Amino acid sequence: MRLHAHAAALLLAAALFAQAEAGAQAPPSAAAAAGTTAVPTLNDPVAAKREHEIALKLRCLVCQNQSIAESNASLAVDLRNQVREQVAAGKSDAEIIDFMTSRYGDFVLYRPPLKGTTMLLWFGPFALLVIGALVAWRVVRARKAQAAAAPLTESERARAARLLQGEEGAE
Repeated sequence: MRLHAHAAALLLAAALFAQAEAGAQAPPSAAAAAGTTAVPTLNDPVAAKREHEIALKLRCLVCQNQSIAESNASLAVDLRNQVREQVAAGKSDAEIIDFMTSRYGDFVLYRPPLKGTTMLLWFGPFALLVIGALVAWRVVRARKAQAAAAPLTESERARAARLLQGEEGAE
């Protein structure tokens, strides 16, 4: 995660440097025109940060244990491009996330909403933990009960010895 933050910071610094150089070389009329048009998100650090924050909230559908910001899968790259396009189009974070969930379902979210279809995602791990604890408790209880059982009597031991020696009619 720290490596991604450093790489993002370097890319942001390079973009700011390139923007500063372009602004210094551009004639005043071009700077005025640039102020009225939308700036691409690659050159806008605020939009780039917003894209990254949204991408951290969305799960890579290929990797499933990484966000689309962290994944290098081709689907994650496509999803990041979709987020970038929607940020550039001026959509809000909620609109972008709603678009992604309508297209890919709640599974695309790292924190799915609590509703009937996602109850298993929220409470499944706790239910498994409780079931595992109950099974372990019953096994331990059964072993203690078995260890506490009365030892064999002398007649039972003699009969067991005869059976082990292979005598017929051990009764």
